[in-house]
Amino acid sequence: MAQVKVLNMAGEAVGEMNLNDAIFGIEPNAYAVQAVVKNYLANQRQGTQSAKDRGEVRGGGRKPFRQKGTGRHRQGSSTDPSQIGGGVVFAPKPRSYRYTLNKKLRRLALKSVLSAKVADNELIVVDELKFEEPKTKAMVEVLKNINAEKKALIVMDEKDVNVVKSAANIQGVRTALVGTMNVYEIVNHYSLILTKAAAEKIEEVYA
Repeated sequence: MAQVKVLNMAGEAVGEMNLNDAIFGIEPNAYAVQAVVKNYLANQRQGTQSAKDRGEVRGGGRKPFRQKGTGRHRQGSSTDPSQIGGGVVFAPKPRSYRYTLNKKLRRLALKSVLSAKVADNELIVVDELKFEEPKTKAMVEVLKNINAEKKALIVMDEKDVNVVKSAANIQGVRTALVGTMNVYEIVNHYSLILTKAAAEKIEEVYA
């Protein structure tokens, strides 16, 4: 089993935690991670783009110019895609880009990115994150203490409003719960910060 140090908010080691190799110690599967990230980004698309094809453009009733003698190519309609103000060929229309992946692949991808974070020493476990009141300055100090000043994802077992608000105004820092964390967010952040309770809950849910 992989072992990681458990830090307090001052950045001091207060113990060690054994991580389940079935979740934090597998060989990362690059295909699964790529598939899940692609799926996540596709599902975020609004699909609201729209353009008119030649049948929807206003006009086209009369021939725009005479057949011969103008020095231009012959043209029978102003709605033709080759004309300025004409329709668009294969015009995009509103549609959904959503699709689903099976649960087994999504779990494999999540375990892969968690294992990669451990292997790259980018996983940080803290005994707890508690603030008496929302304080951005206090959160910045904590991140500095635990060497997570780059982009960081903080994962908690339960929502703590003070923690969420303290991190909200820090560029590159996001918060999530065990049930809402996703592969894209983990990959997109340099440091993954787990509270000890969150790490235990991940092992309980995904073991």
